[in-house]
Amino acid sequence: MINSRHWIAFRTLLTREIRRFIRIWPQTLLPPAITMTLYFIIFGNLIGSRIGAMGGFSYMEYIAPGIIMMSVINNAYTNVASSLFSAKFQSHIEELIVAPIPNYLILAGYVAGGMARGLCVGFIVTIVSLFFTDLEIQHLWVTISMIILSSMMFALGGFINAIYARSFDEISIIPTFILTPLTYLGGVFYSISLLPEFWQNVSLLNPILYMVNAFRFGMLGVSDIPITTAFSIILVCIVGLTSFALYLLNKGTGIRN
Repeated sequence: MINSRHWIAFRTLLTREIRRFIRIWPQTLLPPAITMTLYFIIFGNLIGSRIGAMGGFSYMEYIAPGIIMMSVINNAYTNVASSLFSAKFQSHIEELIVAPIPNYLILAGYVAGGMARGLCVGFIVTIVSLFFTDLEIQHLWVTISMIILSSMMFALGGFINAIYARSFDEISIIPTFILTPLTYLGGVFYSISLLPEFWQNVSLLNPILYMVNAFRFGMLGVSDIPITTAFSIILVCIVGLTSFALYLLNKGTGIRN
């Protein structure tokens, strides 16, 4: 049960994480907006005009939800991974470890901070997308819940990455060699119905596919994946990652040793 002191500790940690990425907004908030604008220009305007309609929508409309989700995933992950590893590298993570704060609140504070950055960038990219296409939310609760769950899942992933990382180079390994390929193969820029059956089945192993399609369903009302399946898989992943992150934190992996 969370008492008043625990709540103050959580709020302080969350506030620190939010102030951290807002203070350096030219590095944390501006680059994603510029990058996603380039995606809209290159994929939406230049390539989209040659592709035509997809899923009953213009190509720009179709990829907009995926680009928004991509920005949320990348920034939620990056924020926690870089923040926690910096705390380890500068040795001030020890102050949290010895403080009378439950480990689950430490995890919650970092994850909530990552979610805050992911959702903030997602909002900025959504505003940017309105300059290129019109977006009407078809299913509000699906849209909101999926973007929150997705940011939570990848913030947890960033936390685990930071625990195992021993150098700043290892922080970039997962985003470069795993997260980026999964994102591009997660149906952001295409419908998996265009793929051969074998590759459709392979794509079903990619959790980002479920996030992108569920979010696209919330925005446009179309999806390649059953929505209940998408939510079930994401919730299972969140429970698994949370349990694993708490196990590592309680054991002191990468922190106490």
